[in-house]
This record gives sequence, structure tokens and C-alpha cells, in this order.
Amino acid sequence: MTAPDPTTDGAAAPPDPVVSALAAVTGSLAGGGEERPGQVTMAQAVAKAIADERHLVVQAGTGTGKSLAYLVPAVLSGKRTVVATATKALQDQLAEVDLPFLATALNRKVRFAVLKGRSNYACLQRVDEVTEQLAQGSLELDDGADDPQAELAQLVEWAETSSVGDKAELERDPSVAAWSAVSVGPRECPGAANCARGEDCFAEAARSRAASADVVVVNTHLWGLNLAADGMVLPPHEVAILDEAHTTEEVISSVCGIEITAGRFAAVARNIAAIVSDPALVAQLDSVGRGLGDDLEDHRGERLDTLDDAVMLTLSLAQAHLASAMAAVRKVPGESSADVATRKARALTAASALAEDLTQMLDPSADLVRFVNDDPGPPRMRLAPLAVADTLDRLLWNPDPAERDEGTNGPAFEGAFGGGFGDGPGGEDDEWPPTPSTVILTSATIPATLPQVLGMPEGSTEVLDVGSPFDYAHQALLYCATSLPDVREDGYPEAMRMELDRLIRAAGGRTLALFTSHRAMIAAHDELAPGLPFPVLRQGQHSKAVLVRRFSEDEPTCLFATMGYWQGIDVPGPTLSLVTIDRLPFARPDDPLLDARRERAGSSAFKTIDVPRAATLLAQGTGRLIRSINDRGVVVVFDRRLATARSYRWDLITALPPMRRTKDRNEVINYLREIRDGAT
Repeated sequence: MTAPDPTTDGAAAPPDPVVSALAAVTGSLAGGGEERPGQVTMAQAVAKAIADERHLVVQAGTGTGKSLAYLVPAVLSGKRTVVATATKALQDQLAEVDLPFLATALNRKVRFAVLKGRSNYACLQRVDEVTEQLAQGSLELDDGADDPQAELAQLVEWAETSSVGDKAELERDPSVAAWSAVSVGPRECPGAANCARGEDCFAEAARSRAASADVVVVNTHLWGLNLAADGMVLPPHEVAILDEAHTTEEVISSVCGIEITAGRFAAVARNIAAIVSDPALVAQLDSVGRGLGDDLEDHRGERLDTLDDAVMLTLSLAQAHLASAMAAVRKVPGESSADVATRKARALTAASALAEDLTQMLDPSADLVRFVNDDPGPPRMRLAPLAVADTLDRLLWNPDPAERDEGTNGPAFEGAFGGGFGDGPGGEDDEWPPTPSTVILTSATIPATLPQVLGMPEGSTEVLDVGSPFDYAHQALLYCATSLPDVREDGYPEAMRMELDRLIRAAGGRTLALFTSHRAMIAAHDELAPGLPFPVLRQGQHSKAVLVRRFSEDEPTCLFATMGYWQGIDVPGPTLSLVTIDRLPFARPDDPLLDARRERAGSSAFKTIDVPRAATLLAQGTGRLIRSINDRGVVVVFDRRLATARSYRWDLITALPPMRRTKDRNEVINYLREIRDGAT
């Protein structure tokens, strides 16, 4: 550590407790750790933001050690903190490694808990119902599984012996249909008070652990859902830390909007069938859901400023069938048993939530965009905020206490999340701040426009870049293949694949080839894999976890993948020495939500929306290469616009780590061969 600065009277300044604690923690790491100036700077900034009740945005490059940089000051502050992560891997890292280690290193009792969305936990009431159906032979589950009854029997046995009921305990992921049969979503659950198994509920037990914790680890989606639900999902907290914060806009758009699918109708129909003996009524609900799915297929990727006659008719029929179903459920006597009462409450919760969403979908407010997704899977009809900044201003930065007291989300949220979390610091709930007094956003890649996009208050927000400990100028080379045709020309795909083949051979395999579309990935894989003398894996052949493990364990192996692999992949060492990117990751011009936002932005749309998004994604993909101080390698961008586009190329380049740049293929091939020969 650096020597303390002398005070004006010649005495040494007292040591910074955060810096001292961080040094103690890093000194306890295997090998003794090392001082990282960026980590120290970040920890001090986090401590100051918490003490001053201000907000902070920190870009902390790979290798900074940002987790400890925010955990140490958060723990020392004594304020309840929620840490939200974008990936399950980071969530597990914090809960299973970082926080226990921190408590030991500081010799301090740190109460922490992991809280996940309700659908991640088995529902014991559902388990009881499935057990009954299995015994009666009345269970119908058709999802293509070889033996769905056997899978459900195994899930029942696990749930009856598990202490936490978390799906993550299972050795392998269950099928979607099987897990849906033994779990409930937040808009289905009637709440512990209205459930026969409420006292034993796994989700409620997790909530109870979270309520008494100093640090609660969640995913970013759940944190956003807490905002949308007026703070009923998470315990009240004074500090919120959002790791991988570049995903915040996308998450808030998702959780603060509405989504209607055929699957929601199927779920409601299943809940109705559990309490009402009327097959025709259940069939109507299931049928109208499938009909909506068919109607939406014709509108994939479209913005629906108005609804055509077919969709309007289907939604109107859905409203009528839901009303009939809820009327039938209300007529069922709920006093006969706790089980019947639970099924009745659950059916009404799920149906009323869907009915409320249909009403909003038919007549959306002006600040919402209605559209249909165009990604793989069943079509989804969505409402999303036009401006996330406006949404967060209302829910987070400047919430209206009167509006929160009134409760803006209705009985569905009240039941699902069970109301408040109990007493505040002084014994009363209202002594907690309505929203966190400090919000800290951090990531290795923070878009320059993020504070504005999220509407962060300028007068109480600091933005900081602490850099990275890696020597990118000596560890990495950035190659733009300017000799290739323009990406919009017919000859580009074939030329790109030939160049990729040359580079993979020079690298000795050890390549992560990233693509902006599934079509381009599959075409490249199918053409190159048979002729390459190295194993070539492709996204979709196995689960992401399996593919990454195989890629990491076998040094010459290559992996071809799309957007889901541009972040969250950590493969240090010689296994990865070449990262390639087929095109600059600009969003499709016809993306319905972005199109609406572009209209609002006007002439500045490309500069304020498209370029920052592309820069962030490019930096994320590039960031897969250097993961330790000993790594060396090459990042290749086949899109010549990175070197030729006058209006935005520097916006993209400055978002990347400070790598040495070249346009010379021979230099790249020689560099890759040098790395390859040194690793063998």
C-alpha cells in the first residue's frame, strides 16, 4: 500500500478503513493477492457513495476485482445491501465463494442470503397435487419427453426431501413441462396466507432468510421486478448494487412491461381445471391461447400501433372466456378444505392477472410500445416502456409516496409476493427508505449514455472509470480485415469464412468465433468444421454449460456461437487465443421497440441509440479474450467498417480495451503462430 499522506501538522493521516479492510481481504487470497489500484479506487468511491447517499456508475475493466471492491465497503457500511447480477454464475460466485471468504477474512459476521424468483422453487401444494394425480393415473403431460411421469415422480421425491426446494439443486435441468407442473409463477401464486402449504413454502422460507440478511444476492430481473411491484418482492434495502449493469435497460423494459403468450393461457387453463369440473370451459381458454399464438405468427417482429381484426377478435374472446372462467371459480365453495381453498385462490390469481394484462394490451398508455417478438420460440405479444428513464424516474429516482401507498399493481401482486417484509430498522416498515438511497451500477463495459438512458439524477450521480490491470497493448492485437468485401456485398460471407479458416489454422484451433446471426454461424460451421483438423463445437449442439466446459478443457477445440456467448464466458489461459466477430453488432433496423425509440430520438437516434448499443456489445465480445495477466491473443473483426466508417468508428474503437491495432493479415498470422508454438 502507498504511504499515508502527512497532515498539515506533520502527523500521518489515519488509515482508510475501507482500504485497510480490502488489503486484509486480498492478502488472504491464495498466493497473497496483489494490490490493484483500480480496485482500491473503486472501493473508496463505493464507500463514499454509500456514506453520502449518492449514486455511482463504475466501469471496472476485466481483472479489476470489482466484486470485492463493492462488497467490502457495502459490508463495512452496516447498511442492508442488495446485489443484483445478470448471470447465475456470478450469483453463485458471490453467494458460495466471495461472501463466505469475505466474512472469514474480515473476521466479521456477515449474514447473507440468495433470493430467486418464485418459479425457481418447487411449490409443495403443486407437488401434493401431482402426487395425487400420479397415484390416480390422471396426470397428462406431453412435452416430448420419453417418460414424463417418471420425471415427475423423481421431482416429487426430490421436493419431499429437499430443505430449500431450489431447482439449482437438481443435477440436470428438468423439462419445462415437468417443472411447470411442480412450480408456480409469481402471477399464479395466491400467497402463503392463502395456501394450505404456506407454512412450509420454499419460496417463503427463502424470503424469510433474505429479510434477516445484511446482503441479499438476486438476479437483475428480480431486482427490476421489485421496482415494478412497489417493493414487495425484496426486503427494504438502503443500497442496491447492479453488477453487469449494461443489461439494466433491457431488464427494466422486460419487467416493467407486459407479456402475453399462448403459454399463459395454458397455465390459467391448468389452474382452472384443478378447481372447476368443466372441460368445455378449460378447452375454450386453451383454444383461445393457441389461436392467439397463431395470429401472432403473422406479426413476428412487428410493432402493433393498431391491432388487426383477427388479433382484436381473439383478445376480445379471451376476455370473455376469462370472465366466464373466473365466475365459475368463484362459485366453487372454498370452505370444504384448505386444499380446495388454495386451488381456488391460485386459479383466481392467475386468471385475474391475465385479465388485467389483456385490458392494458387492448388499450395501452402512450408511454408503452406494443409489439411481437422475433426471436426463437413461441410468439410473444409485449408491452414495453418507450423510455426506461421515465419509468425509473417514477419507480426509483423520484417515487411518489402517495402513489406507492395506494398500491399500483393490484391484488395479483399482493397475493403473489405476500406483502411487506416486516419491521424496518426502527421497528416500523415506513422507517425504511421507499427506494435505495444509493444505487451503484458497475460493469466491465458501461455505455457512455447509460446514466442518461436510465434517467439517473445528474446532481447526485458520479461516473468513474477505474481501468483494467491488464496490459492490453502487449497482451492483445486487434485486427480489422479491411481486405474483405463490405459486409453488405454478396461475396462477403464466403470471403469471411476463408479468412476465418486461415486464422483458426494459424492459432492451432483455440478459437471463439462469434456471430451476429444464427444463419451465419450455422453456414460457417457447416462449411469449415469438416475440413479443420480441430474439434469445432457449435451453439445448439449441447447446453451452454456443456459447450463452455468442453471448449475450456480441450485446448485445440473451437466454439462457434451467437449473441448469448458474447458475455459471461470466462476462459483464461491458452485454450482461447483467438476471438473473431463476423459483423459490427448493430441492431436490426426493423426491431420494433428500438424503432419506436428511434422515432422519439429523431435525427440523433443513430448516435444516441444504435452506436452505444453496438459499442457495448463489441466490447463485451472482445472482452472474452484476455481474462488473466498471462493471456495473449488476437481479436478479429471481419467487418471493414470498423476501420473505414468516418462517423462512428472511433466511438466503437474507444469503447474497446487499448489493444494494439493492425490491418496486416501476415502480422496476425505470425502473432498467432508465435502464441500457438509457445503454448505447445
